[in-house]
Amino acid sequence: MVASTVTLRTGAGSSFDAYLAGPDRPNGAGVVVLQEIFGVNANMRSVADELAAAGFTAIVPDLFWRQQSGVELDPATDRERATELMKGLDPDLAVQDALLAADYVRTLAGANGKVGAVGYCLGGKLAYLLSMKAGIDAAASYYGVAIQGALDRIGAVRSPLLLHIAEEDTLCPPEAQAAIEQAAGQHSDRVTVMRYPGVGHAFARRGSPVFDRPSAERADKTTKELLRANLVDPA
Repeated sequence: MVASTVTLRTGAGSSFDAYLAGPDRPNGAGVVVLQEIFGVNANMRSVADELAAAGFTAIVPDLFWRQQSGVELDPATDRERATELMKGLDPDLAVQDALLAADYVRTLAGANGKVGAVGYCLGGKLAYLLSMKAGIDAAASYYGVAIQGALDRIGAVRSPLLLHIAEEDTLCPPEAQAAIEQAAGQHSDRVTVMRYPGVGHAFARRGSPVFDRPSAERADKTTKELLRANLVDPA
């Protein structure tokens, strides 16, 4: 696996960085990894590295660059600053930035043109929104925040979408979980919900006190299956 920092340029002439994890044995597919509220930190880079180990070219765009570039926060000590950055983020612009990252990996040698999105927390909501966009071939959302407030848009989902829901997630209470499942059930040809009993928000955050290995491994296995089925060309 080869890791590097690349620069992405917007149509308005601005630029921002992204972490790129290139696989030793690429399968042709790309994945945009969408950050939690703590920026492109070691946890997000490790997600990209793991996807690269599975053959995907993984890119993690810096979504906070308009407020502060290069943000790397610690969930244990920097929650207040992370919350400020989240509140200052324009989700529509973040989606545009993620699409630029998707476009970038499609230009790399050996790319087959197919790109997926995998997001966590804040990024989980963005993965949900990206599943509605052309150029995203599959999406997985880990405990996406406030998806329940955007269920009126679920009919616009156009690519296979996997929603990982933690049953003890205080940011997605039982009534919100029920609403998500009901809406997903009406679009079951494209949207799948997986529930994780006994775990809370951020159960897949590596190195965190709330990390739950069995649940994280189950979620990651299913996510990679989704990506392989929809992004990787048959041998």
